[in-house]
Amino acid sequence: MRYINTRDFNHQQHDKIGILLTNLGTPDEPTPRALKRYLKQFLADPRVVEFPRLLWWFILNGVILQFRPRRSAKAYATVFTEQGSPLLFHTQAQRDAIAAQLKTDGRDDIVVEFAMRYGNPSFDSVLDKMFAQGVRKLLVLPLYPQYSASTSASSFDELSRNFMRRRWLPDLRFVSHYPDYPPFIKAAADKIRQHWHTHGQADKLILSYHGIPKRYLLNGDPYHCECYKTSRLIATELGLDESQYITTFQSRFGREEWLKPYTDATLKSLPAQGINSVQVFCPGFSADCLETIEEIGEENKEYFLHAGGQRYEYISALNAEPGHIAALCQLIYDNLHGWHYTSANDKALHAEALKQKVREQT
Repeated sequence: MRYINTRDFNHQQHDKIGILLTNLGTPDEPTPRALKRYLKQFLADPRVVEFPRLLWWFILNGVILQFRPRRSAKAYATVFTEQGSPLLFHTQAQRDAIAAQLKTDGRDDIVVEFAMRYGNPSFDSVLDKMFAQGVRKLLVLPLYPQYSASTSASSFDELSRNFMRRRWLPDLRFVSHYPDYPPFIKAAADKIRQHWHTHGQADKLILSYHGIPKRYLLNGDPYHCECYKTSRLIATELGLDESQYITTFQSRFGREEWLKPYTDATLKSLPAQGINSVQVFCPGFSADCLETIEEIGEENKEYFLHAGGQRYEYISALNAEPGHIAALCQLIYDNLHGWHYTSANDKALHAEALKQKVREQT
């Protein structure tokens, strides 16, 4: 096996702490070719689709990738802006805001980067960049508040695959989830409160999460429970009782049963129950993307209004808003506890002390 080496490594380089934010990923552009490349990487991940691999290979390559990329490209074209993919530029803004806050706090020797599990920037390219800058302690923060094997664990798999090929491994800490982290819960509740302050409160608050097959829950995945826990804590922070909000699950794929209640089916049924206005917030999405902007903001809005609803509002994701950045920075500090970095000045003083000790011994 040939390992990834660090060429021209300077052994006098001072060590740094690295923060790696990770998210799901996005196609490079809203075209069928780019979508085919992205979907092939995404749907080939055995953590995402737990299905007999040989049979799934034929289904994926012989059926899905022949038709879905063109349809998905049309959907992505509706959310791409001059800045590119929303998930990409929102995650970049989060990285920039966290780095700025750490620098303000005097931690300017910490390297902050982000990588996408699928697509670009890739884990490989970003880790190469970080280690070249002297990162020897690495904190990885997947931006998935609720743990699932299909998201958090998949990120760890990709990280492990990279590390298996490296000669020099850093000290590693991995944040697998934070569904009940008080600063995160407060940031989510504050976001909803801000919307209420401007637009008033609707009949019902819908807290919608990305779905996973029910089979994963039955096999022990804690995602379902963590979503409900996040919802309960947000509702408590807002002072809502159980009749004022609903937890639902969106973005189904395939024919098998997924976590229920489904977001689309719920919204279609509410007007008949006398619920004429709803506000939808997605606590599992740290940044706006296709699933929030197009699926929740447009598609599900049509379902609700067509069923007789009168008022539908999507409350945007936390993105790089100050409250969210403050919560993520606090989460980072909590997980950096006990880790110290050596500044260039500290290292120079240490080197001089060693030289002095040698002189005294000779």
